[in-house]
Amino acid sequence: MQVLTLTGKIDSDGHLRLDIPTQLPAGNVELVLVINPTPQEKPNRKTYNFSDLAGKLTLQGDPVEIQTSMRDAW
Repeated sequence: MQVLTLTGKIDSDGHLRLDIPTQLPAGNVELVLVINPTPQEKPNRKTYNFSDLAGKLTLQGDPVEIQTSMRDAW
């Protein structure tokens, strides 16, 4: 079994073409293909770097009590 991680390109017709040399013998193989758009191609996805908030937020009180009171409000 081989696990490959590649970056491909979908053409204007919506086709993904693969030409992958292997060291496997001729014959049938089972393929598992996961297509995940690369980050720059994800539509309407905005990212925010929260590093400017690191160390600036403080919590006053017991986290478990806060969580319990929030759940009781439901």
